[in-house]
Amino acid sequence: MGYRLFGRRQTGSMAIEAALRLCDAQWEPIDTPRPRTEAELAALHQINPRGQVPILIHPDGTIITEGPAILLHLADSFPAAGLAPAPGTSLRAWHDRWLAFFQANVYEGMLRELFPDRYTADPACTPAVATAATAYVRRHFLIFEAELARHSRRAFTCGDTPCVLDIYLWMLCFWMDTAWLADNCPALSAHWQRLRMISDLQLVEKAHFR
Repeated sequence: MGYRLFGRRQTGSMAIEAALRLCDAQWEPIDTPRPRTEAELAALHQINPRGQVPILIHPDGTIITEGPAILLHLADSFPAAGLAPAPGTSLRAWHDRWLAFFQANVYEGMLRELFPDRYTADPACTPAVATAATAYVRRHFLIFEAELARHSRRAFTCGDTPCVLDIYLWMLCFWMDTAWLADNCPALSAHWQRLRMISDLQLVEKAHFR
């Protein structure tokens, strides 16, 4: 029995699908449309109290939520795929630092951009929430652009093969203004284009954006 992935198009499920493919894991996709009724939402809450995807069900039935936790689980469960540096190494610490950085700041900031009404009780403030979120997300991309430039000799963020951090960045870049990214984060923009050439990632991109 393999994994089961609850997800939907153009969500954080993208990164999980990519990792599952790169790990060559056995998995079943379960399309999970956004709940339209209280009953549908209640059913989703039975699996994830936050009502969000992605949700990965381990072959033994364990429920795993939160994208970075799922990705690191897969990296450690399929070490031959090389999706994360070895636990306990300084490179793994560097990797996990930036993965947490992007999840806590950029992913959450993008949610404020896309769904600003969820982050204010005053509808009149919705545009200001979205504008502030855009500036916040871009500021954090610029922080990592400087970090990436310091490691320009690496083919990917941690070495010669893509890792979980690369997969997460690949996903986030689809939700950025690509013209802004190219003008202000040229190293990261070029990195994203290299990732888009990987055949497994191309399959996931096609499923989510075409």
